[in-house]
Amino acid sequence: MALPAIKTPEYSMVVPSTQEEIKYRPFLVGEEKILLLAMEGNDQIEIQNAVMNLVRACTYDKIGRMTDPLFDVEFAFLRIRGKSISESVDLKLKCPDDEKTIVDVTINTDEIEVQVSDDHDTKIELNDEFSVIMRYPTFSDAILTGESDTEKVFYILKSCIDEIHHKDTIYNKVDLSNKELDTFFDSMTQGMFAKIKEFFDTMPKLRHVIEIKNPKTKRKSEVVLEGLSDFLG
Repeated sequence: MALPAIKTPEYSMVVPSTQEEIKYRPFLVGEEKILLLAMEGNDQIEIQNAVMNLVRACTYDKIGRMTDPLFDVEFAFLRIRGKSISESVDLKLKCPDDEKTIVDVTINTDEIEVQVSDDHDTKIELNDEFSVIMRYPTFSDAILTGESDTEKVFYILKSCIDEIHHKDTIYNKVDLSNKELDTFFDSMTQGMFAKIKEFFDTMPKLRHVIEIKNPKTKRKSEVVLEGLSDFLG
């Protein structure tokens, strides 16, 4: 007699970037093992790849591609983890008022959403002649290796420029050489560069604000959690 297969439950989530409703399932024991082994190795590239592969499998290839916005993958992983292990996550947070007291906090991952500023826009007017259309950082952008932190930041800033508009002419990034992009980027004024940085400051993020109380000083403070690593401890 054949052993019957274990039925895996399915749930629904709305993809933050597209607002598309998709199905997903919890991750399985074998999939979790791969993730745990990557985390034990403490190799960020292996961990990020394990997260991406797990999300892609559990969303039936809907999310988890290298070209997907990073916040989509992080949001999906948090939802999948909630249905696989627990919606509750225990964190140890440092009190901002004295920068040393640690308090234990439990958060519900179902309450964590991708947030975006009201004034956020993917089109940035650099001056009267030039504007750029931006794309969001992807999972592939997050796994850069062999470069300094400064080089990574500048690489991501530059690589997320999708189109350059000069008056009535549109230049697609795919049609431009790296040298042309470097020249364009390096010729920006500080004011233009600040506008590019503002795009990243206001773009959609996995974000949650929590109030904690310092047991020593009795003062209450707000702590901002951003990005997947903040929610997993």
